[in-house]
Amino acid sequence: MRAPLIAVLVAGLLTVPARADTGDVVRIDTGAVRGTVTASYRTFQKIPYAAPPVGALRWRDPQPPAAWSGVRDATKPGPICAQAGWPGAPSSTEEDCLHLNVTTPAKPGVKRPVMVFVHGGGFTTGSANEYDARTLAPRAGAVVVTINYRLGAFGYFGYPGLTGSGAFGLADQQAALRWVRRNAAAFGGDPGNVTLFGESAGGLSVCAQLTTPRTTGLFHKAIIQSGACQTSFAEPGGGKWTFWAPREEIERLGATTDLGCHDLACLRALPAQRLVDVAETFNRPAYGTGALPFDPIRALRDGWFHRVPVLLGTTHDEHTVFTAFDYPDPMDAAGFRSELTTLFGAKASTIEARYPLDGDGDARPELAAVLTDRTWACPAAQARTQLARRTSVFGYEYADAEAPLMFDGPPFPYRAYHGSELVSLFDFKLPLTPAQQRLAEYMTAAWARFTRTGDPGWRHSDVQSLAPGAIRTVNFGSEHRCGVWSDML
Repeated sequence: MRAPLIAVLVAGLLTVPARADTGDVVRIDTGAVRGTVTASYRTFQKIPYAAPPVGALRWRDPQPPAAWSGVRDATKPGPICAQAGWPGAPSSTEEDCLHLNVTTPAKPGVKRPVMVFVHGGGFTTGSANEYDARTLAPRAGAVVVTINYRLGAFGYFGYPGLTGSGAFGLADQQAALRWVRRNAAAFGGDPGNVTLFGESAGGLSVCAQLTTPRTTGLFHKAIIQSGACQTSFAEPGGGKWTFWAPREEIERLGATTDLGCHDLACLRALPAQRLVDVAETFNRPAYGTGALPFDPIRALRDGWFHRVPVLLGTTHDEHTVFTAFDYPDPMDAAGFRSELTTLFGAKASTIEARYPLDGDGDARPELAAVLTDRTWACPAAQARTQLARRTSVFGYEYADAEAPLMFDGPPFPYRAYHGSELVSLFDFKLPLTPAQQRLAEYMTAAWARFTRTGDPGWRHSDVQSLAPGAIRTVNFGSEHRCGVWSDML
């Protein structure tokens, strides 16, 4: 019976004893880790939750990590997953990156709620290390876990005959959630009270994980930040680009991408840099897979999702950051009209009438408002409506018009740009005014309350606007002119 027992332990079907270690050494199911302890928090970094997905394990679902003897150093961050990066951000060719970070309050405690964060980055960039939870964990009284997952061509590549094509990054997230179920108690967390939350591609990931049977029982609440399943980009002529693709489409894409190979053995032997070079090509998780059986847009519409409480919101000015980079020069009225016609065809005049120019000679802020509503706000409103038919849903809108920038960008009135709410939750070492600090405390308390109880502190029917000194209920659909977009989402 020894071999079957070992197999069960390796598969993670048995958990470590439900005892919380309180010092800098914590014993988990694969060994002991030594982290960093301060007066306010404990943090443990670069903990492997899966085997390195290299060699024969490239483009396979994540496998269990190997156990180790002795005490593993968990005081330094691990590498970022292979990616091309973006302007001002690092690139990487590292495939051995399936690690996570755990941060807890320093004060001993057991049965704390657990918050598992999925980073954004368009499914091609980003890292768990960017999200410093050393303030969030003590304020929320929670165990906060931030995770890496495979990106770009490493996470979402497909090929004919390749099992799991196009969904390996989502499978990684699922493996991380199984790790949390096995090991949360060792850090003082409650594996029966896990909130999965994420922003942008991380929010989309949370939405996807809501719709797959593989995550049944692995999380009990969900927070979707600027990443509703229905999020899509307008394409010329009134079309739209969504983040989800059928597996067959991703397999065809892999077969027609020129990588100099004609079989999987050759592809798995390619140097990582060759795949980094085509990372942006593979930025859509595939459905019709074990990790993601259904199109998440259809799943929400038809009620195929876990019945857990959901907090779902956006920022007030989501698209300003994209507009600033996509349109670096001022745009006049004729240019605005031309862009609307290109994107929306015959509906352009109706849209133009609802988004009048302010006459300052630059129409880019108005275009940003158009695309904020079309791409982010109204899909989020639609998602809340669909979720509310079958579960408890709360809405928010982050509206700090002077939120500090997390990046170096061209001059533009960014206001409450895409991702700006993160400065109120994680520590990015950015200066906050006293009013912004109070907003951060309010938001952390609301997120923590939702994590504990499934209720952030306002009514289901309300969308709470979150701005320094101006926390209030808003008529979200009217504010974002969702009636204009009802037949285009």
